[in-house]
Formats: sequence, structure tokens, C-alpha cells
Amino acid sequence: MAWRTSHGGSPTKRSFLAAGLGLSGTAILAACGKSGGPKRDALVVWHSYRGREKAALEEVAALYSAQVAGKARPVRCVGVPNDAFADKISAAVPRNKGPDLFIFSHDRMGGWVESGNTVAAIDFFLSEQDRQGFLPGMLDATTYKGVTYALPLNFKSAALIYNKRLVPSPPRTTKELVEIATKLTDKARGRFGFAYAYDDYFFHAGIANGFGGGAFNAAGDLILNDPANVAASDLVRRWRSELNLLPDDPANSLVTALFNEERAAMVMSGPWFLGEAAKDIDLGIAVLPMISEANNQPMRPWMTIEAIYLAAGTADEHEAWQFAKFLAGPQGSTIMAQKGGQLSASEAAYRVPAIANDPIISAFKAQGALAVPMPNLPEMTLVWSPADKAMKRFTKMETTSQSAWNDCQAEVQAAINALRASQAGGRA
Repeated sequence: MAWRTSHGGSPTKRSFLAAGLGLSGTAILAACGKSGGPKRDALVVWHSYRGREKAALEEVAALYSAQVAGKARPVRCVGVPNDAFADKISAAVPRNKGPDLFIFSHDRMGGWVESGNTVAAIDFFLSEQDRQGFLPGMLDATTYKGVTYALPLNFKSAALIYNKRLVPSPPRTTKELVEIATKLTDKARGRFGFAYAYDDYFFHAGIANGFGGGAFNAAGDLILNDPANVAASDLVRRWRSELNLLPDDPANSLVTALFNEERAAMVMSGPWFLGEAAKDIDLGIAVLPMISEANNQPMRPWMTIEAIYLAAGTADEHEAWQFAKFLAGPQGSTIMAQKGGQLSASEAAYRVPAIANDPIISAFKAQGALAVPMPNLPEMTLVWSPADKAMKRFTKMETTSQSAWNDCQAEVQAAINALRASQAGGRA
């Protein structure tokens, strides 16, 4: 598989069944699904794919359309710029101006559900066989308050990416990571054993989650200043100041440049990094090291899961569901993995030898099994900016980890309280 070519963007912060479609029962099942406005000539799917992902999606759509010719509408894929996608969904779909289906990451789900008239629940259509067709945990990410709203398509999470020439064997623990990085770091010459965007909350979450922290607890309460989060931040401060292992500038662009110039032996990044890595570097992918300082608990990076949603108000939910199931199922997921370069959320895709035996895919899949789906709560959108600000404060040694997270907790909680008050007022 051509993994060394670009096949997707960096993670957004704010971002199965094969050909047997059961069409003989379409009329009966359609009567059970909801109907929206008048039907268009085609089933419209919005997406933000480019390059090989776009080509693969269009191939799946053409294959499906050929199989249902004369029995259901063909599929038409419409590209939407990624930066404007979420806002366009929020504005268009509730007014019946949107598509029949759309592809987007799972983290905006809660907000769309709470706002209403945006995404349709799919539990009515989901069989137990459908549920068993996904990798463990994938459907949990596309479920909100016990209701499933989308089918997972692919996932992305950070892992350890390393230069095999400089690091023949990747570290299994953070103790080993520090030992290897110390030997390879010469800060005066701009060389580092390990580099990543350590002031970016998305990347830091893997360490925080490993310590048992995170943004919210299981009850949905904000826990940014939890002792576990403070301990994780103190570890990064130690790497940064006491051990002097990390570059002063943690920008993603610099991390990429350091790796490509062989001045950074290991980086923490995701599959999007592969399209930016220098082609002459023999790189390897490994699961992020276990945290020695947290009783060897694994790092648990956040995972974004891209999914296909049925838009509320689609003219025929059953017909929309049939394509969603096809895209997320064995045929669609295999094409999207092999030709689109995606890390499939479908179990079936990994029965294909070319996918199952690919060492890069296998490593990211192993990391995905330890990753935590990014919270899909509406309140999560209020966390990012204050959390990034807190990260910058304590990694620049402007204040302690505890103080930074105390301030962040207060700021985000106030924003959440205001959001909930406005929602309550709107319902009154």
C-alpha cells in the first residue's frame, strides 16, 4: 500500500455488509424509515476528501450505484471545503438544504444531536451483525447518550514514528524513551532524540489519559485540574526543562523539518505525518511507550473517528442507510483502505492480506486499540482554546502545571455554565 503519499489532513479539533443489499425487502423496510422532503434524482453525500480518498469514495459510490441500478437512486458525491464543512452542516441540514448523508469526524456529534434536526439516529437499522463488524470501541464513539448516530469509517490517532537508522528498536517505556533520547540529543547543534507538539492539547492527551486524566470523567464532569492531569503535565515539564530533551519550538512544522533532516530521531504524530515525511528515511511506526511514571500504564492518545451520518430530513432514510452500510461494510471499507489509504474501522478490511500484513497499518491499528475516542460532548468545543493556552503557560515555565490547569478549569467551567444557561433559556 502506498502509505508514503499524502492521504489525509491532520486531525480536526473542533476536528457491513457486502453486495447483498437485501433489496427484495426494500419496500417493506422503507415504510419503517422516516421520509423527508421530495427526492432528488441522486442520493447526495457531502465529504471533504481530496486526492486518493476522493477517488476511492467515488469508486465506492459508482460500484454501489451500479449494483442498485433500477432499484434505488445512484449516489452523487459532493466535495465541501473542510474548514467550512461543520458550519455548513449546522446551517443547511436543519433547513432541509443539505445532503442525504455526510462524512465527518465523530467529535461534533453531541452538538448536532442537542441542536436537533441535523443527524438521524440509526439504531433502528443496526443489526447485531452490523455492530460486530467494527473494531472494538468504534461504535462507542458514534454513540451519544445511548443512541447511535453514524457508522464509523476510519480512525486516526498519534503513535510513535521513528527513524530506523537512528533508533533500531523503539522504546517500550518512557524510561527507555528518555534513555534513547538523551543519547541522541545535542541541543546546541539542534539535534533531538524526541520531538512533538508538546504544547498542543491534542497530542498531550495521550500522556494525560495514560495517567488517568482527561477532559471529562465518565459522568461528563470537567476534570482538567485533576491530579492525574497535573502529574502528566509535570512529566512534560521535566522532559522540557530538567532533562532539556525537547526543542524550544514545538510547532508541528518544525517537528516535521527536524525529522526530515534527521535531527529528530522519534516524533509523536499520526498517519497524516506519513505524507510529509521524507521519502528517503526508513521510518517505523510503534505503539507509544508505556508511562514508567504511571506504573507502566499505556499512553492513550485521543482518536478521531470519521463516520458517515444520515442527515435529518433525508427523503428516504432506508435508502440512505443502504449506502452508508455499503460504504462502511466489507467492499466499501476495503476500497477505502487499499485505494484511499484509510485506517479502516471495519473488521472485514483486515481480512485482506495486503492490509493485514502491512506493518504500518498494523502498528496504527495496535495503537488505535489503546486510544480513547475524543469526547463527542457539545462542551468539548469549549475546551480546546483554553487547554492549549494552559499547555503553553506551563511548558514555557510561566507558571506551575497546577496553576495553569486551575485557571483553565475555571475558564472552561464558566463557559460551560453559560452554554447550559443559554440552552435552558432557549427551551423555556
